[in-house]
Amino acid sequence: MRTLVILGSTGSVGTQALDVVRRNPDRFKVVGLSAGTNQELLVGQIREFLPPYVAIMDEEAATDLKEKLSGIRGVEILVGPEAAENLARDSEADLVLNALVGSAGLPPTLAALQAGKTLALANKESLVVGGELVLDLIKGEPERLVPVDSEHAGLAQCLRGERREDLKRVVLTGSGGPFRGWTHAELAKASVKEALAHPVWQMGPKITIDSATLMNKGLEVIEAHYLFGIDYSQIHVVIHPEGIVHALAEFRDGSMMAQFAVPDMKLPIQLALAWPERLPNGVQSVPLADSKLTFEPVDREAFPAIDLAYRVGELGLTFPAVMSAANEVAVMAFLEGKIPLTRIVDVVQSVVDEHETPSSVVSVVSLERADSWARRRAAEIIEAG
Repeated sequence: MRTLVILGSTGSVGTQALDVVRRNPDRFKVVGLSAGTNQELLVGQIREFLPPYVAIMDEEAATDLKEKLSGIRGVEILVGPEAAENLARDSEADLVLNALVGSAGLPPTLAALQAGKTLALANKESLVVGGELVLDLIKGEPERLVPVDSEHAGLAQCLRGERREDLKRVVLTGSGGPFRGWTHAELAKASVKEALAHPVWQMGPKITIDSATLMNKGLEVIEAHYLFGIDYSQIHVVIHPEGIVHALAEFRDGSMMAQFAVPDMKLPIQLALAWPERLPNGVQSVPLADSKLTFEPVDREAFPAIDLAYRVGELGLTFPAVMSAANEVAVMAFLEGKIPLTRIVDVVQSVVDEHETPSSVVSVVSLERADSWARRRAAEIIEAG
């Protein structure tokens, strides 16, 4: 039986991961949960799975949680900014699923890998921001880092058993989000409600807005670079509205391999949790005879985030950290109605352009400095209008 810690247990990936555990009680035992402020859902999860440890950042929320769990014994509450990191490092778990949102997921990622655990990674910012640090920790042990994103899980299946020298390029697919086919002028008028109405996937608000701007796909390009050691020139993106083909690999003889599955995050989640095994209770089969597969180029004029991500990835250093931090601030500003959708990438672009003193990614400290500066500068640009 595999022992499991889930960071971000009340989010979209976390709740679906617990569904996988429910369906496979003989395979997984939850020994730790980490969550934000969704108290009602977290209490239900604790009562059901009885993990010995629960991590929560906010002290006031932790006090409320302890009161609600007063009748349950054997559950220790870890409190504070480093609670998730401590849980990832110090628990007796074999496997840590990091489903946290944003750059806050990097410290727990590093902690889990430093402790010798296997990491199922749904927090793409861990690699976007601190890819060099992550790779340093898995040298000689690449199997300890397992992707959860559907595109990277699909790509891992396409590449498994293939010789890397035979690989010509890889292709990540994206549904195009809720604004596929919209012009830049139309996007400037998009509402928050429209942006949160993703046509294929049910996700949290931050990643849903990233999907609306296609920043999410840009982040996935950088993630693929680190996960598979592929040059940026070999990573391509196409729009695939049906969301059935998640990734493709093309080889030097012209042949291509694609990973097909209905768009259901439970599949890549359980692939990561059970790796290298496949669980028998997966998702429904793709109805091939009733399915249509279409592929379109990215409208780079309407969605400039992808080109920005390629540029930032090529620049390296602390540029990806700056882009990620500025994007988090700008996305929140859009959700709060402070800026239009198209301003998100404009703000991020401005912050990246102003990053005149990038540094090598040699420690978390250098990343924290870049992150703090980028957040402050993004907020200033938004405030200035």
